[in-house]
Amino acid sequence: MSSPVASRFVGSAVHRKEDRRLLTGHGQYVADASAPRMVHAAFLRSDVAKARLNSVNIEAAKAAPGVVAVFLWSDFHEKFGEAWHAMLGQELVVPPPLAITDVRYVGDPIALVVATSRALAEDACGLIEVEYEPEQATVDYATAAADSNVVHAAWGLPSNVMVAVPFTPMSADLDETFGSVEHVVETTIVQNRYLCVPMETRGVLASWTPGLEELDLIVATQSVHETRNFFARYLGLDEGAVRVTARDVGGGFGQKMFVFREECAVVLATKLLGRPVKWIEDRLENLISAGHSRNELGHVRMAISADGVIEAITVDHVADVGAYTPCPAVMDPTLLPGPYRIPRLGFSTQMVWTNTMGKAAYRGPWMFETTAREMAIDVAARQIGMDPAELRRRNLLSLPELPFTSPGGKVFQEITPLETLEQALGMLGYDEFRKEQAAAREQGRWLGVGICVYVEPTSMEQSTLGTEGATIRIESSGKVVAFLSTTSHGQSIETTMAQIIADDLGVSYDDVTVVQADTQSTPYGPGTGGSRTAVIAGGAAHDAAVAVRDKVLGIAAHMMEAAPEDLEIAEGVVAVRGTPDRSLTIKEVATQAYTNAHTLPVEMAGGLEATIRFKPKRFPTWSNATHVCVVEIDPDTFIPRILRYIVSEDCGKMINPQVVEGQIFGGVVQGLGGVLYEDFRYDQDGNPQTTTFLDYLLPTTGEAPKIEIGHIESVSTTNPGGFKGMGEGGAIGAHAAVANAVGDALAHLGVNVTSTPLGPEQIFQLVQATKKERA
Repeated sequence: MSSPVASRFVGSAVHRKEDRRLLTGHGQYVADASAPRMVHAAFLRSDVAKARLNSVNIEAAKAAPGVVAVFLWSDFHEKFGEAWHAMLGQELVVPPPLAITDVRYVGDPIALVVATSRALAEDACGLIEVEYEPEQATVDYATAAADSNVVHAAWGLPSNVMVAVPFTPMSADLDETFGSVEHVVETTIVQNRYLCVPMETRGVLASWTPGLEELDLIVATQSVHETRNFFARYLGLDEGAVRVTARDVGGGFGQKMFVFREECAVVLATKLLGRPVKWIEDRLENLISAGHSRNELGHVRMAISADGVIEAITVDHVADVGAYTPCPAVMDPTLLPGPYRIPRLGFSTQMVWTNTMGKAAYRGPWMFETTAREMAIDVAARQIGMDPAELRRRNLLSLPELPFTSPGGKVFQEITPLETLEQALGMLGYDEFRKEQAAAREQGRWLGVGICVYVEPTSMEQSTLGTEGATIRIESSGKVVAFLSTTSHGQSIETTMAQIIADDLGVSYDDVTVVQADTQSTPYGPGTGGSRTAVIAGGAAHDAAVAVRDKVLGIAAHMMEAAPEDLEIAEGVVAVRGTPDRSLTIKEVATQAYTNAHTLPVEMAGGLEATIRFKPKRFPTWSNATHVCVVEIDPDTFIPRILRYIVSEDCGKMINPQVVEGQIFGGVVQGLGGVLYEDFRYDQDGNPQTTTFLDYLLPTTGEAPKIEIGHIESVSTTNPGGFKGMGEGGAIGAHAAVANAVGDALAHLGVNVTSTPLGPEQIFQLVQATKKERA
């Protein structure tokens, strides 16, 4: 039997519901929020990377104009309990909100000043006198494990090792394979430290109501429900006593997924003061004290046969987690083989503390597995004398040979790695490019192409991530309201979910309103991240809409004395198939459901509402893509310039092509920024060196290339819509693609590119070092 509704909106680039308010300046962010008797907070932060706190004198600050209170750790001590994020587990408790006896990175919060304005609070911070007893900082994560200067010595930790997994061979014949193949390639891939840098920094307006013992938070977050649960644990409250809302959130990228120390301090301040406290992070704070990302290395080995088949791959991985990590973003080395037909795997991993800002999730936190493999493949291709594209062709999986189980236990289904590679190379005209490159080199031009092929695990099952909720209600007016468990921060969720719901209910897209990010009105959800929304929230929206549609058809069938299976819905009208003059509007059905519910049969409930929790049929839902980048480097200035950037994306059935491409554009620019422009640096004493946008360079519209996108749609069977997640893929693929393009442009000079960043300074140093080696 045909569906009672026809698809009209899914797959179309409809106008975004968010655009009207955002483009006209009517977006509502935390900075726009206010409350009666509201006061403002500012933090005094350490300007030393590691030191004992001998004394902190706050008397002058307390007497400063406009100051309401000055808090130290002693004021907060015993005012809260241990709290953690459900996704991360109870073993990762959020550290104390303010420094206790020592500071462990530049930016470590020591005191919180509350005043009638942010300016007065900052002025008072300048009056606080701190006596430090400096100690030797541990900054280099590559040597931190053996460093005798222990970051968390005050906690009694014996070393700087947070996590250590010894080398684990996933295949019994791993050593034998490396001993018998034609080629063994070894290289160390190093990825630099760079940051999320959301347009809107972190912020919170916290209001405690004495007597009622209730907490109200307006916060820039990716997860209102987990923020509520966190603070209920933190303050020993019932969840119902904490309300969390997020208005428009100006980007998160993982940095706003988890509550951290500053939000805890502000909440404790409002509880102690009994009046609303607001904190808006400034850009300096965001650069030095919000979660940092990447900054890891891997020693990669590949065993390759004479005919270019990769028989095994291993990695010895080390990552920097900083001093206090909001989210350790642990590498999953079982992803290292990626979408390749590699039968053997081995790995070790070590995560170490340093006296720097802590590691946080950043768009594609499993990115290094791709970066290490894809950069190593280019190194291997040059070493064995094979074109990098051809080496990939000989080893990539393709749709007809799936499912395939990797040596890490990943079961790949419904992905198209080889197909996206061929599409991307075809869009470039790869063979013609190689001819153009050869001619360019004869003219003294440095032209290169880089490739990255990856698979992205979306909609994963870890902890709370495996399910989302949706409540959908048709109001008495016939309009539709959907209450979703999501917390959007730039993903066009109001748009894409409304498209799904409108199609499933047979109503106009403009008649659907999406409500999210309010713990008092929406179902529980773990937060928007991990490329989950299309699959899991989309599945919940679909199932709830279908449940409401069935109620509409049931009531309409009763009203028209017809069988439900003989009815169809289109343009908000329920009609008997083949007899369009026998029809009712959705509004008429809603009137019956609400106003005249007493006339319905006993077995038929009134109202038009349903709540559903959705869980995919299996985890994860895999998506994949290929990125191809063409770079030219000026031989005189060593400045790299991207000439072309191509993406072939397979994210299943697209809900909205414009939204898909927008997500790709943003991710690609973040990824290329981390190679060519962005690099957060500390000196040997742990002092941050890139604390403004004059030093920490972000790609702007002037640097962003035109991005060409091709699509392949292999439909997923994990969810009813056939969708796949893809929000992080652009950032995952861009880093290696751009780095490999720079490497290819310099290959004829004998330069071997294995680390990032790759700005003019680094390219110059690579070229000079190669000249010295050859001299």
